[in-house]
Amino acid sequence: MADADPSDRSHLVEREAYIDDETWRTIVQSMPIPSVDLVVNCPEGILLGKRANEPAKGEWFVPGGRIQKGEPIQGAVHRIAEEELGIEVTIERSLGVYDHFYEASDVPESGGKQYIAHAYVVSAANCDVVSDDQHRDVQVFESPPKLLHPHIEAYLKDAGLR
Repeated sequence: MADADPSDRSHLVEREAYIDDETWRTIVQSMPIPSVDLVVNCPEGILLGKRANEPAKGEWFVPGGRIQKGEPIQGAVHRIAEEELGIEVTIERSLGVYDHFYEASDVPESGGKQYIAHAYVVSAANCDVVSDDQHRDVQVFESPPKLLHPHIEAYLKDAGLR
């Protein structure tokens, strides 16, 4: 079966992306969260955002977010680039699937958080981004900072950027 065309969203039903607090607590306490992470290649370098929330609060990180019900994975890549950065991206390749475990969480009583992250290398012709409230700062680095979160180090290594 072929992947859905990520630019064709006509097959998606209208859905409410918001998850109420009680449901979110149950999800975080009970199961891993399916997500996508984007290694964004800009003409000037690699785009990273300084996280404003847990997990990895205060760390330079790649943009990413959870996959919504009914949303193709590649569709989530494009949506997250638009929502978190205000840019359009081209998917260059998949880096694969990663298990991410965090001790910290936005749900303190959860004992941590787990993501099943689908990582993609994407490119953007224009990286004049409009950051969302998940990042305190967004910058394009000609060469990525030396000390990054281990998950980001793994992405950069697998993408051939380290």
